[in-house]
Amino acid sequence: MTAALEEAREAAARGEVPVGAAVVKDGAVVGRGRNRIEEDGDATAHAEMVAIRDAARALGTKWLIGCTMFVTTEPCAMCAGAAVLARLDAIVAGCASDKSGACGTVKDILESESLNHRVAYEAGVLEEECAALLSGFFRELRERKSRECGG
Repeated sequence: MTAALEEAREAAARGEVPVGAAVVKDGAVVGRGRNRIEEDGDATAHAEMVAIRDAARALGTKWLIGCTMFVTTEPCAMCAGAAVLARLDAIVAGCASDKSGACGTVKDILESESLNHRVAYEAGVLEEECAALLSGFFRELRERKSRECGG
């Protein structure tokens, strides 16, 4: 989770929503990602998607069997679906996402019986630190918008 937090901090430094991810196999980080949506002008450039692509390149395979993805917040439907398609063994999240979490909070893509692979899920690892990054980012954004509007 430490590598995912490093990526999230880098995303925040670049003006992105501070989400970071790291894919681990046999105790080694094989893929990293941070939100790059604004930077790349790409709605699919979520931290998880970037980390999955990075790990697949590093391992030379589309299947991430034997890998666990650590991510600072619960993945959305797109990212949870990508985790299933990539055949990740597990996802470990820092905090839940009550707006778009698709690993059990709003929806549960990882355990869908209609899909051909299941991904184990755990949440709450370094939860306070992960949640603080997100809440601080959005608090600053609201304050900045309030100042711009004269409020």
